[in-house]
Amino acid sequence: MWSRRSSRYRHDASGLEELRARRREQESALRKARRQQQLVSKRLLREDSLVNGDGQPGVEIAAEPLSEQEVLQLLRDVQRGTEERKKLLSRLRQGLQHKETQQKFVRLEGSMRVLIGLFTSSMANIQMEAARCLHELSHSSDPTVAEACLPATSYLLTYLSGHSVEFTELCLYTLGNLVVESDAVRKQLLPQGIIPALASCIQSPHVAVLEGLGYVLSQLLQAREAPTKIIPHVNNMLLISQGIVSTLVLLLLELASMMSKAATGGLELLICPVLRCLSNLLAEDETEGCKVQIQDERLLVALFLFMQYFLQQHPFLVQECLWLLNNLTADEPIFCSAVLTLDLIPALLQLLPCSRMVTLLALTVLCNIAEKGPAYCHQLHQKALLPSLLSTLALSDGQVVGQSLELLHLLFLHLPEAADDFLSQAGLQVLEKHQDNPQLQERVRALRETYLQPAAVSPISRDSASAAVLPSS
Repeated sequence: MWSRRSSRYRHDASGLEELRARRREQESALRKARRQQQLVSKRLLREDSLVNGDGQPGVEIAAEPLSEQEVLQLLRDVQRGTEERKKLLSRLRQGLQHKETQQKFVRLEGSMRVLIGLFTSSMANIQMEAARCLHELSHSSDPTVAEACLPATSYLLTYLSGHSVEFTELCLYTLGNLVVESDAVRKQLLPQGIIPALASCIQSPHVAVLEGLGYVLSQLLQAREAPTKIIPHVNNMLLISQGIVSTLVLLLLELASMMSKAATGGLELLICPVLRCLSNLLAEDETEGCKVQIQDERLLVALFLFMQYFLQQHPFLVQECLWLLNNLTADEPIFCSAVLTLDLIPALLQLLPCSRMVTLLALTVLCNIAEKGPAYCHQLHQKALLPSLLSTLALSDGQVVGQSLELLHLLFLHLPEAADDFLSQAGLQVLEKHQDNPQLQERVRALRETYLQPAAVSPISRDSASAAVLPSS
């Protein structure tokens, strides 16, 4: 009854109905928060990309809204191919910062055709300015404006392998803005090959491109049809073969380095899909027999930094971090050893009094570590695991108590002297509270009879446990 094998879990196949229910509630809350503008749902690359009148980087103040006649005249002048094309497009782009101008623009027959023609121009400066116009349109909160951009989506995908980092970044954020606004855009982008196009960006050495990639993924995963219509398009084995795992690890390390900066608003929307993608790829590794090697211990530091930073305002991100931590520690001892040598156990124990799912996931990670043997259990015992377990055993939640009992079993199995400490801390009285629970009574009885009897602890087992040495990480 106590046989246990560490398991890696996908988010969509956890086997816990309770987790699915809480996930649905969480996603509903996220959508509500986005509507209330508590989370950033669209991003605008304006200050970083504009230039002032003499060609130097600067922040432009948007001009007044343009009249329909002014928009029409600008489009006519641009089509004539004068040397002032870039200047005219710049004026149009400033006008498109206003909702009124956006709506007038998309209502004009042929306006998008002209803009897309300029976007596909062979002249890089004209192409970039047209891309900025499209980007302004993509930021609109009016669904009709987003749908008017539909003819541009195939070109946006094509240009993800663009001639400059700035241009590729602009295309990514324009796509990310469009997919969150319109079902029609998402339905068109999937058959056009948005997933393979995004996969091509994985190889980019530029952090700006990788951040843009993470933004588009986060917007796609927020769609209500993501589990059935978007995620199935992702070929995990192909992504693994292209080296996405190491790329995602480096991206998480880069994002962790940004946490010390003042402006971190909306960063959780980028971190979340990267965590989930990496966690599910590790689960794919187990089921498909394709070995994924991650040996960078800095990833653990990044995960605990995220959990500490977002625990109060965005607790959903703590669950994502723990899912990944579970998949990292499920089989490979390297990360179990690293959790100990980096002294991260106290931070993990501090999560036990949090929400039910956080408690369950933290206990699962601790079980993964304890399962590795006497040296690991010895370290856990030294980090005051038992007092924390006594607290979780005192709870009324059956699953939390059950996972705590499993951790106790592993601890007593590999470190028999821990049973004496458990008894000295009134552990038996805590166990007795659950002896009449039909779901727990058999496990409580097994613990008592196997480990908590005077004859259960032998001097030989004590000596072998204390002599164990923790493997080097």
